[in-house]
Amino acid sequence: MSILAITGGTGFVGKRLIDRALADGHQVRALTRRAQAHRAGVTWIEGALDTPDALARLMEGAEAVIHVAGVLNVPTRADFAAGNIAGTQAVVDAATAADVRRFVHVSSLAAREPQLSLYGWSKHGAEEVVEASSLDWTMVRPPAVYGPGDMDMRDMFRMAKHRLALTPPAGRLSVIHVDDLVRLLLVLVATDPGRIILEPDDGTPGGWTHRSFARALGVAVGRGVMPIALPRALMNAAASADKAIRRRGARLTHDRVAYFCHPDWASVPERRPDPALWRPEIATPDGLAQTAAWYRANGLL
Repeated sequence: MSILAITGGTGFVGKRLIDRALADGHQVRALTRRAQAHRAGVTWIEGALDTPDALARLMEGAEAVIHVAGVLNVPTRADFAAGNIAGTQAVVDAATAADVRRFVHVSSLAAREPQLSLYGWSKHGAEEVVEASSLDWTMVRPPAVYGPGDMDMRDMFRMAKHRLALTPPAGRLSVIHVDDLVRLLLVLVATDPGRIILEPDDGTPGGWTHRSFARALGVAVGRGVMPIALPRALMNAAASADKAIRRRGARLTHDRVAYFCHPDWASVPERRPDPALWRPEIATPDGLAQTAAWYRANGLL
């Protein structure tokens, strides 16, 4: 049994991470902005990445840190810098001050191409912060993460239900089920492969084309789907419309359009985890069907 300090524990990945950590026998100290219900095995620390006292309390007694928290969809460069770069620096500083040596950092494939989007730029900056630290770090760049509880892909499932899939221009991507991802994060707490950057995925060689993934979504919801590749200009128009309708809650932003339109978001084979350390267990067709069932059960599809 060990005590894990977790940031981002109230988000999609973080919730599943805490579930798995408890099931594996760990104790958890988790950062939260809002009061949470009592849960056996979890000590909730009220605060945020910009509250040093809370981060200091988060590290008390911890043997490892899993830094999941970050921002994905904020209005300005300064907001991305504050959430992803300064926030990561604050967590690194707190871990260093508390002498918590093991540090597992959740980055993103977007960090490979920092010039494409503010999000990618900020995640690359966060990686630089971790690399410059004296901690025993390992970084994980997940591809698109899906699974029960995810809200980012819900619109894609809902379109597939209506036999439609609007995709970016031609390209490829990798995906990973959230449960496979959190299993890897916990493996990295127990087994330190060194200061390396890992790019896990679902094991599909070369990743998925946008068309093949759209059709897999259709199978998951029991529909034949017609994929339609949108030109970038039309995607930007859709981002403007989404912002006008959902304002700060918009799922499609101009920054995300820049990210989506890059032709290669497949994990690099050379950065995949050693199979002796970890390998994916959930085939994407099965995981998508499981996710669609969760949406239906919760009235979201």
